[in-house]
Amino acid sequence: MIGRLRGRIIHKQPPMLLIEVGGVGYEVEAPMSTFYQLPDGDGEVLLHTHLIVREDAQLLCGFASEGERQLFRHLIKINGVGAKLALAILSGMSAAEFARCIHEEDSAALVRLPGVGRKTAERLIIEMRDRLPQTGMAAAGGAGTATAGAGDADSEARDALVALGYKPAEAARMVKKAAAEGMRSEEIIRAALKAAVS
Repeated sequence: MIGRLRGRIIHKQPPMLLIEVGGVGYEVEAPMSTFYQLPDGDGEVLLHTHLIVREDAQLLCGFASEGERQLFRHLIKINGVGAKLALAILSGMSAAEFARCIHEEDSAALVRLPGVGRKTAERLIIEMRDRLPQTGMAAAGGAGTATAGAGDADSEARDALVALGYKPAEAARMVKKAAAEGMRSEEIIRAALKAAVS
């Protein structure tokens, strides 16, 4: 299994990258979220990879962060979601946005992604709901995606409320009502719990 590549970018044309590592060129498919983080020109890059071996092909997928790769691996385990669709999902929204859609049961946002219909969106929500807290995706904001500050605090607060026994959609509503600009996750949790009991 090829788990990581560090090398020089030879060619990039979404969704394909050609990376030279020790004189060998690896063709890697990557989501747009990874392309946005690549250096300009032929700089050095480090990608977390997942190798898919099929009868007719071997596909190497690359991700800018471990969190994205972890989410990709969970997505391809879902019936009806292959590597191409999983890459399209990660290209259409960040890991943190995807986690928000799952926790808030926002199937409308998922249906707007290419290749995701109503039934697939519902299946994603049902099957990913229990997997996301285990991966820490919501709290980590995708572990390397460009989400920082308030989004992270909101996600951490939402995860904490879910851990306390609130349903994900209910926790999301509580955080949305309680959160204000510049609040830390602990402050959001305290305000959400206070509002829930009053």
